[in-house]
Amino acid sequence: MRFWDDLFRQWFGMMKLGIFGGTFDPPHLGHLILAEAARDQLRLDRVLWVVAGQSPLKLDRQLSPAETRAAMVQAAIADNPAFALSRADLDRPGPHYTAETLALLQIEFPNAELFFVMGEDSLRDLPRWQSPQEIMARAWLAVAQRPGNGTAELADLEARLPGVGARVMWVQAPKLEIASSDIQRRIRAGQTTRYMLPNDVLRVIESDGLYGSGNR
Repeated sequence: MRFWDDLFRQWFGMMKLGIFGGTFDPPHLGHLILAEAARDQLRLDRVLWVVAGQSPLKLDRQLSPAETRAAMVQAAIADNPAFALSRADLDRPGPHYTAETLALLQIEFPNAELFFVMGEDSLRDLPRWQSPQEIMARAWLAVAQRPGNGTAELADLEARLPGVGARVMWVQAPKLEIASSDIQRRIRAGQTTRYMLPNDVLRVIESDGLYGSGNR
């Protein structure tokens, strides 16, 4: 089946494009593992990492400068030719909403089928996002599924967001208890972050003195 799918895309110029958005403050191994699992299982040609310039869900948080976060993402993905940094949300004023970002990417990649990569927690919150029906219309939802979860929660979500079940594609990815906020806390406390994020990302953090690293 994969052979014919790949051949169809080759003949007709179609691309399966993963869209992985976030503040990435900082990007860590959990992000990389999810993006790679989605790429592999859904046969994505490329995964675009869309760094949010200003997330409407995090207006109450002090984020690192957008260009610094972009530099961290670039450092994190540099060794994977299937990953690329997107500036869709960096080169325009915020706040940035997912539906608008997907619309821009459809214009940039008119022959691409979009797969929006997200965690199960984001799927549960999707009814609260701006224009969730438009998001579903523009992209498949590539959702990381925790063992034993999915079907029951999806039935409940369907009642609040009709049609969502038909747009979800589950991704089986190892669940790592790594959070960007915890990495920030560890760095401020002088604790190790080894094996939580790529060394090249840590070098950007230390070079820019992020999260209090310059005071260590």
